Parts: sequence; C-alpha cells; structure tokens
Amino acid sequence: MPEPNSLPSPVKQHLVGEVISIGDEMTSGARVDTNAAWLSRRLGELGIHVAFHSTVGDTLEHNVDVFRIASERSDVVVCTGGLGPTRDDLTRDALAGLTNQPLEMDAASLQRIESMFRRRKREMPERNHVQALFPRGSREIINPQGTAPGIDLVIERKDRNGCHLYALPGVPAEMKRMFDETVAARILGLSGDSGKIHHHVMKFFGTGESDMEDRLGDMISRERQPRVGITVTAATISLRITAKAETDDQCDQMIQDTRTEILRLVSEFHFGDGEYFEQQHAINKLLQDHHQSLMVIEFGRAALLGDWFAELGPTKGYQGGLSLSTPTDLARMFQAENERDSIDRAKYAINADWALVVDSYPELAHGSDVPLAARDVRMLIVNPEGRHFTTTATLGGHPSIMQPRIAKTAMASLRKHLG
Repeated sequence: MPEPNSLPSPVKQHLVGEVISIGDEMTSGARVDTNAAWLSRRLGELGIHVAFHSTVGDTLEHNVDVFRIASERSDVVVCTGGLGPTRDDLTRDALAGLTNQPLEMDAASLQRIESMFRRRKREMPERNHVQALFPRGSREIINPQGTAPGIDLVIERKDRNGCHLYALPGVPAEMKRMFDETVAARILGLSGDSGKIHHHVMKFFGTGESDMEDRLGDMISRERQPRVGITVTAATISLRITAKAETDDQCDQMIQDTRTEILRLVSEFHFGDGEYFEQQHAINKLLQDHHQSLMVIEFGRAALLGDWFAELGPTKGYQGGLSLSTPTDLARMFQAENERDSIDRAKYAINADWALVVDSYPELAHGSDVPLAARDVRMLIVNPEGRHFTTTATLGGHPSIMQPRIAKTAMASLRKHLG
C-alpha cells in the first residue's frame, strides 16, 4: 500500500512559479543543477505553473536583482543555495536588502543549530550564528538534518497579493525533506482548503520513455486525476502518482486504483515501489525471501553492481563481488582451465548461491560526449544448482548512461531467474 504524505489540498487559483538556483558552482558549470528539475516536478504536482528557471552566482547585487525580478513576475518562488555560514552565502542578506528589512537573530533557530552541533559532538564555530539570522517578518523553515534553516518570506506587491518566497539549502537531501515536510503544505495552504494530497512512486526497467508513454496512453494526461508523472533516471523509469482528495482514504483508493491500471498495462517492466527503491533492493528482497545469497563478477572498467549492492549495507543476500579486466584474469586467479570453471570456483569460494556476471563494460574516453555504437554485452547467471544461463543484450547510447544501462539490464535478467 502507498505511504501517505498528508497535506492540504492544492491551490485552486492559477499561480505562476519560479525556481532559482544560487551559487558560482552552478553558473560556472562545475555542478549540474538537479534541484531545479526536482522542484519543478514537485511544484507542478501542487498545481503551480513553473514558468521560469533562474541561476545566479554568489554576488549580492546580482542576487537582489534576481529576487526582485522573480518576485514581480511569479507568485511562488523557491530558491536553493546561499544559506551556509560562509561569506559567499548571501541569500539572507539579499532578501533583507530586497525587502529593506534588517536581519534579526531567531533564538529558537539558534538553539536548534547549537543542538545539532552538540548531537554531532562538535564545537559550533562563531560564524554559524549567522544561519539563525532572518529578515524581519519572515518565518523559519526547519531543517531537521542540517544546520541551514530555510526562510519563508512574503514579498509585498502593489495592487495584488504578495509573492511567497521559500529559500532552502542547496544540499539535495536537506532541500527535498524540507520541501516535502514543510514548504509543500504551506504552498497548498495558500488556498485555505483542508483536503489531502498523497504521492506514490512506481519503478520500471526494460523499456524506453516513449514506449512507456505509448503504452500508458491517457494515464499520463496532465488533466487526469490522480495525475501520473513520468521521469527517467539512468534508464530507470519512475511513475509518480499524485492523488488529491478530501480525505486520506479517498487519496489511497485513487492511488490503488491507478496503480492497478498501470500494472495491467506495463506489469512486465515493474520491479518495485518507492522513491529510492532500485533493482538491487528488489533482488536483495527476493534473495532473502528464499534464504539465498548472491555474488557478482564484473569484467571491464567498471564495478557498478558491486557498488550498488554494497550500498545496501550488511545483508545476507549479498556476499560480495569481483571486478577484473578480463575473464582470463579470473581464470588465472583461481587457477582454472576455462571461464566456466573459474566462475564456479569463485562462487564456491565466496559461498554464494547465485552468481551474476557481466562481460563486459566498455572503456569510456574521459570527457567524451560521443554516443557509443550498439554492442553485444554478455550476461551470465549461475543458479544454486550450478546451471549456467547466458543472455546477450545489444546496447548503445550516451557514455553517461551506457554502463548503468548494462548493469541494470543484468539485474533485470537475474530478477527473471529469481522469480
């Protein structure tokens, strides 16, 4: 069943939104801005039409200009970055300058920051006191996992309602939690309604975005309720169901009905549900349900499977993995005469029930954006009875996606054998 995220009902009036990303690392291209894309999707789910994206460096004058322009043309503005304790973190100063209000120390906020340092058993630097300064008339957005609280500020406008601005830290994990737990409810509360909104995410692998859209048809229409949004990350497709209704039970029923219809249309690609649920989680659950374990062997210049399974933490489902250049290296390691024998010996040595082998990842030229031609990649699976199953996938694409696509295709093949 979906996990509810109870919030007031969506705003009914047409509100224009803007997302602002702050930092020299953004304007220089040193860091890819993933926050803006995430926030745009979330704001859209709340009924806000995001019409503008702005990016600005760490210059006070430029920050003030960006906030001024945004507040004049947009009703809801969400910005990320510039809330740290260093001298180039200028968001609070820019907002104070824009509204012509002084910065004031908030005692409760300062206490929360000091408490955060005590829990981490660290001495709080004097400079961190600035993070408890807020423009007069603003509200704190509590940060439950970091030292940078957010700022909730209404910027007055002549002859119309004020612009609601929400300043959040740039750290994605902190920003996302603060938005979901506090900001979303405040945005929806602008309408004064008392309904609910729930989200549920379904995960898929094995087809492209265009094919998924064709298969789903009207399910992903922007006018449909509940709404089904589609996003693709490293070849994994996420379908986010957003249900809005008067009660929690109504939201849950809408999500359940929509989920059932989606599974009727594309069940063969579905591997689990949850914002952060990936194929390695699904495989680990299947292994644990069967009281079995897995090892991985990866040939080539990557070890994505080993990294992903290691991130699961201690689990009886994953015994470990090997990353080698070629099958010859594995045969030499175990003094085996052939590849099959070497894999069997590795599986026995690690005491795993299953083995998953990728042969092999392509070498990637550093900094290259040239798409890689489609090539055959062999995936080998060895089951607990020692039977070997080989499949070959022809895969190509952009260098940034090639290796993840290979690793995920291998996991999809294993899931079929695990049942």
